[in-house]
Amino acid sequence: MPQTPPFAAMFDSSGYNRNLYQSKEDNCGGLYYHDNSLLSGSLEALIQHLVPNVDYYPDNRIRKIAPKILQLLTEWTETFPYDFRDERMMRNLKELAQRIASGDEIYRKTVQQLLQNLIRKLATVSQYEEVLAKINATSTDRLTVLKTKPQSIQRDIITVCNDPYVLAQQLTHIELERLNYIGPEEFVQAFVQKDPLDNDKSCYGDRKKTRNLEAYVEWFNRLSYLVATEICMPVKKKHRARVIEYFTDVARECFNIGNFNSLMAIISGMNMSPVSRLKKTWAKVKTAKFDILEHQMDPSSNFYNYRTALRGAAQRSLTAHSNREKIVIPFFSLLIKDIYFLNEGCANRLPNGHVNFEKFWELAKQVSEFMTWKQVDCPFERDRKILQYLLTVPVFSDDALYLASYESESPENHIEKDRWKTLRSALLGRV
Repeated sequence: MPQTPPFAAMFDSSGYNRNLYQSKEDNCGGLYYHDNSLLSGSLEALIQHLVPNVDYYPDNRIRKIAPKILQLLTEWTETFPYDFRDERMMRNLKELAQRIASGDEIYRKTVQQLLQNLIRKLATVSQYEEVLAKINATSTDRLTVLKTKPQSIQRDIITVCNDPYVLAQQLTHIELERLNYIGPEEFVQAFVQKDPLDNDKSCYGDRKKTRNLEAYVEWFNRLSYLVATEICMPVKKKHRARVIEYFTDVARECFNIGNFNSLMAIISGMNMSPVSRLKKTWAKVKTAKFDILEHQMDPSSNFYNYRTALRGAAQRSLTAHSNREKIVIPFFSLLIKDIYFLNEGCANRLPNGHVNFEKFWELAKQVSEFMTWKQVDCPFERDRKILQYLLTVPVFSDDALYLASYESESPENHIEKDRWKTLRSALLGRV
């Protein structure tokens, strides 16, 4: 398979590297190669390259071509099973499978196994999505719960799990489970609404849902709000300081595990305005460890520190001797951003009209790397009580967070005082 040069080589100080394709190329039937790597070509040339001709003409007998077709269908259904949630795709697959199965008993068994595996996988995905829907349907604002139950009998994260290392492990369980259900085609569907090679044509079928990808982004947001809620909820500032230090330890262990998504969600929650304004609380916190974590996830220089740490985790994963060492959970929003800018920043076609294979190789490389990371089995023991709390405990809304923050530490200026009065009136019915 052609090798893709480093993506950085595609750019110069002015943007797209116009010199990339001006090196010596070999023209082979309208397809252009450089150092035996396919660079570009027209769709017509690519199709012509793939169809039978005088030198290559497969036997028409199904017995001859069936193994090749079965190999293609097996790889397709295993790698891109969500394609077959489309009824037309599934119908076409079954029709083709039936034709193959009619040729030989061996093929019949293989086709039957292929369809069974696909249907089982799609059923599992549907069940998972139903569970997510139930969780979202039962979600309640934490303030509503506090109105009905005294805070003295409310559980908090430390009473549920007092060991930050165990909580980091349970967060990793959730991350890997949710990553596992994201299909590679969801990345494409997240950005592509038109045929990438013909802007005048719609993609085949309606735009697919990206439910699992979206659910994973929603999980990041939920974790951030959970962290902020747990910090703002305690009445005493020493308890709030203890929660901040607790989540700092959780975040540090997430970093050690390679769970960068939970790490960033925790830091985001601790940096939310209702939390960061609690100056008296932060004064009681030993912030040295938190400062180090913030430095690691510093967004300056395009997240240089994080990307360096991610490369280290990825290298560790390649030489790992255990599932724990294999864990690489990237900061997902940044991964999506990288793929988006790669898709939008590089043309699908070159000035000569040829397909820009360089771009699609790089897109495939990034998604393939992610697909490898998401297939790791979580090595930590599951704790259902902790998982249930993380996934279902109510969290504060934005307004409720600000109200809790103002109730904990009084407003410092007229703007904050006015907002406090408004929130007390709207949320608590007080003036």
